[in-house]
Amino acid sequence: MIRRLFVPARLDEIPIGTRVIAYGLLGLWTLVVLFPLYWMAITSFKLPIDVSNGPAYVPFIDFKPSLDAWHYIFVDLGPDTFRPYVNSLIIATFSTAAAVFLGSIAAYALARIEYRPPVAAVGLGVLMLAVVVAAVGWGGVDLRIAVAVCGAFFFLLLRPIIRRARRHFANDDILFWIISQRILPPVVTVIPIYLTFKSIGLLDTRSALIITYATANVPIVVWLMFDFFASVPKEIEESAQIDGATRFAILFGIVVPLVAPGIVATGLLVLILSWNEYLFALFLSTANAQTLPLLVAAQNATRGPQWWNMSVLILIMILPVMLLTLTLQRFIVKGILVGAVKG
Repeated sequence: MIRRLFVPARLDEIPIGTRVIAYGLLGLWTLVVLFPLYWMAITSFKLPIDVSNGPAYVPFIDFKPSLDAWHYIFVDLGPDTFRPYVNSLIIATFSTAAAVFLGSIAAYALARIEYRPPVAAVGLGVLMLAVVVAAVGWGGVDLRIAVAVCGAFFFLLLRPIIRRARRHFANDDILFWIISQRILPPVVTVIPIYLTFKSIGLLDTRSALIITYATANVPIVVWLMFDFFASVPKEIEESAQIDGATRFAILFGIVVPLVAPGIVATGLLVLILSWNEYLFALFLSTANAQTLPLLVAAQNATRGPQWWNMSVLILIMILPVMLLTLTLQRFIVKGILVGAVKG
């Protein structure tokens, strides 16, 4: 009897016992995933005394729901809630658009154009950059003078180096170097970035966070979009070139529509990373450019974590991302499937 539960009646049918176990595990995992959301939702309707009294799971039975936390966030705080919300929308949207645009162009170039920069030329560029940093930081030389002198030396030495170069980097080396920028912990770069924006007067501005987020996420876009562009047959582009289409016309008129699901999936991932980013926002903003993650963290006051207020903020923070994900779900699934197949 038990054996029959796990033996299919037909080859195209899943046994009843296997289905019961599979759906049971999926249901258990769904409960594990959704329970934190349910807990946040009911906590947002609790009074501080209800939270302090211990676990209470069912509204109207274990506790009486209250809108005090929602009133505090939307009415008492008022502008202090809406300003970070608008900042997060603007910063995440513009940084995502910039990262996806620049990263997609770079990924297409790496997928279709063969680059062979000489190793010696790259080393010369790194050396000149180090000389500029040393001259400005330790020698007190004016930045413009240091850049001009080192740039002149670079271009003078570049041609003989290219002629004698024997070792070259390939596209795979460039791609690995780009994604390796994400290996570096953000905490290592946050101080130099802070000092840079301080020197040019962009601290506590949306522009600083947009530039930082876009720069940090371009490597992810390049890495993901490379496979999408590589999956498009080259014959389609060659046919368009024969008809007289330019490289940009082929990219934006033919290739981009074909990889649109991949762009949507990649853009959503980058948007989530920008939306939830905390470290750079903590260092580069104070009040004017404050984002939602900082506002949530601010609820951990001197009297301890204000869980009821934090729950309200987290709910309104994850709501746009959830709605966007549900809206673009079919594009995301299609993009994942397209990106998983090469050739």
